[in-house]
Amino acid sequence: MQTELNKVVTALSEFYAHETFLLEKDVGERPLTHRLAVHLEHQFAGWQVDCDYDRLGERTLRLPHGSIISTDDHLGKSIYPDIVVHQREIPNNLLTIEVRKSANHQPLEHDQHKLRAMTDPHLWFAYWIGVFVTLGKKQVAMSEVYTGGVIDPALSIWFAERLKDTGLSAG
Repeated sequence: MQTELNKVVTALSEFYAHETFLLEKDVGERPLTHRLAVHLEHQFAGWQVDCDYDRLGERTLRLPHGSIISTDDHLGKSIYPDIVVHQREIPNNLLTIEVRKSANHQPLEHDQHKLRAMTDPHLWFAYWIGVFVTLGKKQVAMSEVYTGGVIDPALSIWFAERLKDTGLSAG
């Protein structure tokens, strides 16, 4: 998992090196996730990188019946992860990333619930790794790593240290 997380760190480094205009202009979250996805594509050869991708093969990503996890559509059924790294045809789900801007003052719970659900091995659309990042104008303000449907404390600390080592986080 550290190999994949190192690729995320490299993509974030490239993102911060090349996307200062967007960060300085305080654009919305969607252009930021798109540009981060572009940088992720260079790191994950052989995988597809998509934004707001709501499918697993031919099926729509839906939350389990009775789930308390909030959703992104007006019908309250589908979820749209910010960025996914996967193989569409198989389907094979490697990584899902939820991105927030540091200026976003909404509760974190929505994104955290999505990552718990999307990495839960008991659900049919489980991703191997989930990453939550809060983007500041100059560096990552906060990060978490999810595996097995929960925050992975050891990987979260390791990832935060990698960000700090590369100058992407104050720590």
